[in-house]
Amino acid sequence: AAPPNRETSVTETSEATLSHGRAVAAALLGVDRLYRTESGDRTGLAVLNMDTEGSLEPDGLASYSDARTRWEELRAGAATLPEADRRVYYEELARSTLAFVDWRDRGLPLEAQLGSFLHVPVGPAPEPELDALRERIRRLLGRLGYGGDLRAQCAAWEARHRVPADEVEGVTAELLAEAWDRTNERVLPIPADRSDGMRVETVRGVPYNARCDYLERTIRLNVEPTLTLPGLRHLVAHEAYPGHYLQFKVRETLAKDGRAPADNLLSIVNSASSCVFEGIADTGLALIGWDESDDDRVQSLLTRYRAGIGTGAAWRLHALGQSPDTVSGWLRDQSLAGGEGWVRNRMAFVAAPQRAVLIWSYWWGEPSVAPVLRRTPQVDRARVLRYLYSRMHSNRTVGMFR
Repeated sequence: AAPPNRETSVTETSEATLSHGRAVAAALLGVDRLYRTESGDRTGLAVLNMDTEGSLEPDGLASYSDARTRWEELRAGAATLPEADRRVYYEELARSTLAFVDWRDRGLPLEAQLGSFLHVPVGPAPEPELDALRERIRRLLGRLGYGGDLRAQCAAWEARHRVPADEVEGVTAELLAEAWDRTNERVLPIPADRSDGMRVETVRGVPYNARCDYLERTIRLNVEPTLTLPGLRHLVAHEAYPGHYLQFKVRETLAKDGRAPADNLLSIVNSASSCVFEGIADTGLALIGWDESDDDRVQSLLTRYRAGIGTGAAWRLHALGQSPDTVSGWLRDQSLAGGEGWVRNRMAFVAAPQRAVLIWSYWWGEPSVAPVLRRTPQVDRARVLRYLYSRMHSNRTVGMFR
């Protein structure tokens, strides 16, 4: 087969790729079933399966050795696909899944997981980049009139924009309605009626800030961290419109119509798709114009900064072997917003070995997607957005359109 081209057209998917995608979906579900059985992890590798009709049958993999053999076959098959971006994506997905199999079968240190699961550089967010983010936040808050050191500036800004926990559901519902309209106008037509959209449910004691439960059409929003109005705008854009809900809805619609591969119906963690999945969601603020005020820019910088220190916490815990108390203290010292509730849920997130590397998908996500959108001429923007939302992507395939 010819080597991958640099670009691909936004066209209908070939029959060869539709067939390969169905085989990939069955093999992913086979590994997922094998993993859930041997590990007891109910969340699994396939954290979402939109095949509600049950048309996908998992491969009957009896062991990780069987899984390795099957995925080597799929990796070889990817090289024969006619679309350049699909050759790249399915080859990288195969490498990620083979690494996941090795991790469960033989063990794989965090450093190897980062390179092999997510295909990102090994190591925590670089300190110079975190310093630069802190400086940008400090200058922006100073321009807004907040005095004192950076921690005092952030505390005053957070207090001014805080949304009390008992008001979060109502405020978020209003933001969801506005984001739906903005997404239809500025991004892509949502292939559903408004009645299909998301609702919000507040929760406590969970290891995340917010989660998109697509099958239940519910955003579960943790009210233990301090929440602000700009922060809620970010979460709505990320979890719903034009973030995860729109990603899932477009992929589900195309796959069930037979216009996209069946693995569009799955959301896989610890994978080549993880960074781009979060990156598309994190560009949502800009896509719908919710990044145009200074307060929203403060929130965007804080979101990026907190993703960075999250990688620092996971690295200290799993690569350097520091104690949870030591890492928790470090994270508390570094955090600029969110309060103790944010520190607790980040520690719970990164402490789980099966989820630790995922914090890097938030750090590397936006940088994998935003530059592509910035360099896209307005005349091509709709085509590029369809390309991003219609298929699974790795960090390399995001820019492979013509």
